[in-house]
Amino acid sequence: MKALVMTAVKHLEVQNDYKKPTPKPNELLIHTAWAGICGTDKALYNGLPGSADAVPPIVLGHENSGVVAAVGEDVEGFKVGDRVSVDPNIYCHKCYYCRTSRPELCEHLDAVGVTRDGGFAEFFTAPAEVVYHVPDNVSLEAAAVIEPISCAMHGVDLLETHPYQNALIIGDGFEGQLIAQILKARGVREVTLAGTVDEKLANNQKHFGFKVVNNLKHPEEIAKDGYDIVVEAVGLPATQEQAVEAARRGGQVLMFGVGNPDSTFKVNTYKVYQKQLHIQGSFINPYTFEDSIALLQSGDVDPLPLISNILDFAHVEDFVSGKLGNISKAIVKVAGEDA
Repeated sequence: MKALVMTAVKHLEVQNDYKKPTPKPNELLIHTAWAGICGTDKALYNGLPGSADAVPPIVLGHENSGVVAAVGEDVEGFKVGDRVSVDPNIYCHKCYYCRTSRPELCEHLDAVGVTRDGGFAEFFTAPAEVVYHVPDNVSLEAAAVIEPISCAMHGVDLLETHPYQNALIIGDGFEGQLIAQILKARGVREVTLAGTVDEKLANNQKHFGFKVVNNLKHPEEIAKDGYDIVVEAVGLPATQEQAVEAARRGGQVLMFGVGNPDSTFKVNTYKVYQKQLHIQGSFINPYTFEDSIALLQSGDVDPLPLISNILDFAHVEDFVSGKLGNISKAIVKVAGEDA
């Protein structure tokens, strides 16, 4: 089968004779339709950690949709031809964190497209426990990004949301844009999206009605002490510090952006005390696929206007190496809707 293989750090290779996997008794074989490309894939390509370490040779691709091609002998509830999406994160169910209802912190995390072959291939396998049916009114293209929606959902789940609140999302990457939609769906009164790409900001204002601010050109438009909820979705010290400054008294700051492992930021500890801030991190997506699918099914979240680039295997390296810029969201068409 055809696959895009990371044979070494900073090297991807299209192979036409990669061995087609065989599902274990508890697994499904999935014919890939679409595979999203994530900032985590950029990190893994550059030798940085994602949810776990990716050791070459490996087929990346942890955001996937497809059609069931074969069913392991112990699997129930699925049949060949079912349209599905896959939560890549596989928990051990045995460690301290799994046994205390915090599986996202699992000490033995396994992940499709990170520690085992993923969706940058014509076929991949996954345990049935992490595979979800896709509703008829949701396209496989949209279903390929249920995983990033579910990560955004987990972040929002960690917040206490109310209709009276106003929210600021710093960062116009795909996750920041999704978080803005989910907060709006949760009934938050006013959502402001701050970013650096005018085209992305205008697109979000047009499709979803968000207030928008170009954080490079007009940072003064972001009010200090002005927001009940501030989501930092960039991962840079400057925007992390800005997030703390922007939160009002009693505010919540969600540090969602993935920073460099060696980065730090300064925080005025008196302001954290005096404003009684709640500062929260967010990691992956524990059991948020069902809610994410429901948001897609209802239309309360629509990722399709955010997808800016459809690539083939040969051009994925252009994206993860940084040759392609100003991308809202890129996905790989493997078999497409014909899977």
